[in-house]
Amino acid sequence: MTAVDLGLPGLGGLAGVPTTDEPQKAKDYKSDQEVRWCPGCGDYVVLNAVQSFLPSLGLKRENIVFVSGIGCSSRFPYYMNTYGMHSIHGRATAIATGLATAREDLSVWVVTGDGDALSIGGNHLVHTLRRNVNLKILLFNNRIYGLTKGQYSPTSETGKVTKSTPMGSLDNPFNPVSLALGAEATFVGRALDSDRKGLTEVLRQAAEHRGTALVEIYQNCPIFNDGAFDVLKDADEAASRLIPLEHGKPIRFGKDGEYGVVRSGFGSLAVAEVAAVGEDALVVHDAHADDPSYAFALSRLSTQDLSHTVTGVFRSVARPTYDDAARGQVKAAVEAKAPDLQSLLRGKDTWTVLSD
Repeated sequence: MTAVDLGLPGLGGLAGVPTTDEPQKAKDYKSDQEVRWCPGCGDYVVLNAVQSFLPSLGLKRENIVFVSGIGCSSRFPYYMNTYGMHSIHGRATAIATGLATAREDLSVWVVTGDGDALSIGGNHLVHTLRRNVNLKILLFNNRIYGLTKGQYSPTSETGKVTKSTPMGSLDNPFNPVSLALGAEATFVGRALDSDRKGLTEVLRQAAEHRGTALVEIYQNCPIFNDGAFDVLKDADEAASRLIPLEHGKPIRFGKDGEYGVVRSGFGSLAVAEVAAVGEDALVVHDAHADDPSYAFALSRLSTQDLSHTVTGVFRSVARPTYDDAARGQVKAAVEAKAPDLQSLLRGKDTWTVLSD
């Protein structure tokens, strides 16, 4: 049975979620709980950005749910005046999958960290992405385990000295965007906690997307990994390191736009000086390309040493969602008058066990 046969609803990420005519403000999304993160933590900035952004969706607060796992970022649901659940380590995406499948009327958001999502929760994450469940995942990446006091995480750079790697990490870190694209995620974006405008725009597009939307957020941990992304926030350095994406526009960056992205050998991409290659050689960003190979090549431009970091929306394509298809199957079964549970349990594939 195809997605068309199931009569799936429109592709809008908010389709089916009740809206409100009452004007909303950021304060409406602030709970009565004291925010308890370390002073200077990047989580404050992200929380404020999300609270300021949500009113623009025009949704009823009781139809918005935040599900988190375990970690510093996972305290997020306490601070949102919406429904929420602080779940268990690495399982937030699994719990959110069940919720999104059972309740089409909810806008479901997952808040997780690089340790929570990519270590114990890695398997749940990739399966959520490939299934394309209609939920949004905010992956806070500070390249460290903060809650458990500074061990290296799956995104810590090779050679990172931490409490658990006193001689330097031997692991090659994940690139979360590459991982998501390898799982054929239908929406993948990246933003910095300090870039309020860029973060809000990626969040807006993620909310409008129907399917799994993963947004990686570079976020500073001032206690155990302070300054991890400072080089991307320095006015002089950022211009030559950050590569912003805008659909339909040539990929160009630098203080005066002197650098750009061009095609290289074997389907890869590279950074070049515009004066040397000419403007016509620059790649025009296509976030809607059906084949994820192009977006994956873009993700490989981002390096461990942050000499280049791509931000914005890498990929945004339409594909039937798991939860829509599941509800369609249930509807089809009801309409076909499928056998009830007792009939199935007492069907032909049963045995009678005889005892002495």
